[in-house]
Amino acid sequence: MLYEKILSTERAISFVKESFAKHLCQQLSLVKVSSPLAVLDGTGINDDLNGVERPVSFPIKALGEQRALVVHSLAKWKRLRLMQLGFEEGTGILTDMRALRPDEDYTNLHSVYVDQWDWEQRIGADQRTLTKLKSTVRRIYEALRSVEREVYASNPEILPVLPKEIKFIHSQELSEIYPHLSIKERESQITKRYGAVFIIGIGKTLTDGKPHDGRAPDYDDWSTLNDDGYYGLNGDIIVWHPTLECALELSSMGVRVDRETLLHQLSVRECADRAQLPFHKMLLDGSLPQSIGGGIGQSRVCMFMLKKRHIGEVQVGIWSQDVREELELAGVSLL
Repeated sequence: MLYEKILSTERAISFVKESFAKHLCQQLSLVKVSSPLAVLDGTGINDDLNGVERPVSFPIKALGEQRALVVHSLAKWKRLRLMQLGFEEGTGILTDMRALRPDEDYTNLHSVYVDQWDWEQRIGADQRTLTKLKSTVRRIYEALRSVEREVYASNPEILPVLPKEIKFIHSQELSEIYPHLSIKERESQITKRYGAVFIIGIGKTLTDGKPHDGRAPDYDDWSTLNDDGYYGLNGDIIVWHPTLECALELSSMGVRVDRETLLHQLSVRECADRAQLPFHKMLLDGSLPQSIGGGIGQSRVCMFMLKKRHIGEVQVGIWSQDVREELELAGVSLL
């Protein structure tokens, strides 16, 4: 009986992943491509996340023991690939990213293993705007709603809960609405209220002296003054998970840095030396195209669409025996 339940879940996971990838490619004119599990150290291509997470690294014998890093994400690699493959404006790539983040704290929403759809679309220099960001978010959101409708059609017990439209709010506005709440509490309150939100401006320090969350300085643009009078052309898609009754972040994305923004953000984060890395040199000399992109958590989307309570229900992970026993008592079946 347990194995039948797991197999049923596996089929549902495959359905969600295939359906969402199809809808996302249609919405953003993307082509699925292959991608690396690891990149060479010292190139500047790996995502540094918040700058403190340790990448998994290893020496490569055939390259004279040169070290490689298991990717944290493909935020910068994708922009390089857009150039190499000669994509035109308005088109781009989608890939299945697999990563290891050993410093990730274990919760029902986190594990060491990370799987996400990494996507990137080429844009023109005149499209580095809040309007482009919002229109792209709406297209991604429509892809999510399409999958939710299809899941309901195949399994009427799983009711659709996403609102018709996603709410946009800047992280500065959010801090002013809920000044006495923590970041996660703010996200919880606003997402519970609207069902689905996109929080703009992730990375820049707010007027209360803290950023809403960390962002590396060399891919998302979190410092440009936008048309709403706030800073940032990036953000997070967050939905309300009705089973867990919590806010669930599905995606981090944004308009990518241009030359001026990169230099500014490297200076703000006191890591101007990165400008000498190969990837950063290409960006600074104008070799790389302007783009917008992000990552969308595959396991997170499956958790939401199938209304699962633990990420281990939709991905094979590494869990302590205590966690396994606790979840088993709660009736949760890990893969």
